[in-house]
Amino acid sequence: MGKTSKDKRDIYYRKAKEEGWRARSAFKLLQIDSEFNIFDGVTKAVDLCAAPGSWSQVLTRKLNESYKLKNEELKSGTWSSSDDEVNEPPKIIAVDLQAMAPLDGVVQIQGDITKISTAEKIIAYFENSKADLVVCDGAPDVTGLHDMDIYIQSQLLLAALNITTHVIRPGGTFVAKIFRARESSLLYSQLKVFFKYVSCAKPSSSRNSSIEAFVVCKDYSPPDNYIPHMLNPLLTHEPLNYDELTGINKYVAPFVVCGDLTQPDSDSCYPLSLSGEEYVYKSPIQEPIEAPYKEAIQKEFNSNNKKSIKAEPSASEIFYDDDLSIEDFKKSSFEFQKNKEAAAGNSQIKKTDIHEDFVNLQLN
Repeated sequence: MGKTSKDKRDIYYRKAKEEGWRARSAFKLLQIDSEFNIFDGVTKAVDLCAAPGSWSQVLTRKLNESYKLKNEELKSGTWSSSDDEVNEPPKIIAVDLQAMAPLDGVVQIQGDITKISTAEKIIAYFENSKADLVVCDGAPDVTGLHDMDIYIQSQLLLAALNITTHVIRPGGTFVAKIFRARESSLLYSQLKVFFKYVSCAKPSSSRNSSIEAFVVCKDYSPPDNYIPHMLNPLLTHEPLNYDELTGINKYVAPFVVCGDLTQPDSDSCYPLSLSGEEYVYKSPIQEPIEAPYKEAIQKEFNSNNKKSIKAEPSASEIFYDDDLSIEDFKKSSFEFQKNKEAAAGNSQIKKTDIHEDFVNLQLN
């Protein structure tokens, strides 16, 4: 597979590199904002499960743009407000278990969103204030077993919602990824307990073939006497049938497609040259700084090193020089492989002879 194959198959992957985003998921948050205006009035934001950092990039750019624009309006006297507002510089926190490459204007916390210490660090950075916006694009490594994937994602959403109730201010906004399933309507009803407005959004940059969507929850209004606690699972484990819900408890969230019809189709392939512009390959904006499964990779590496027969010849085992043609190189590689297979065959024959001698010895 060549370098350009993914650029052909995924237009948003290509556009992300061209526009300086770390991942294509940046367009999802931008398209959600175009529909719901989630950045209006936001100065403090938290990005949960932030790595590799594309949503943190969006937060940085959008909030800094608003801050600079408001500064200019305040200086020119064109800012219209009912009270004397102070234009606070934006504060953004990115939280993830994995290490993430630094981003200007973003404070990183490498921690667990299920621990109270993480929530305390967030509030401490905000100087005992709370966030206006909390976003979460986290998802588990899919197994291919859809029911299992949906369940694990729901537990991740539960953890994100739990820590959100610790760090978000009343009236704040919460945006998170979900996997749509049979019980999605029940999920919306549960979120409605904490937020006045709950919608389900499907950005045009999200593939139609994907079951992912995003809940956009606005105007945080927790139940009376609700006290956030990490040991409180928020939701009851008692069996509950959605059909039994009535009145205010039964809520069907509106399903909103974000992004206009002029946006590229995330499920289509596009030519490398668009609008007459010459295609130039661009490398990813930020390479991974650490393998997510370092321990497993190390074990596999150690296991492979113990094998006596190498999977493929090293450069020192194949004769070559600077003038070696491709045909000669292929021939040399073929002869090496042939000799290796012959050696392995002879070894197997010797093992068979030893086994036969042993059997004959027992029979005699």
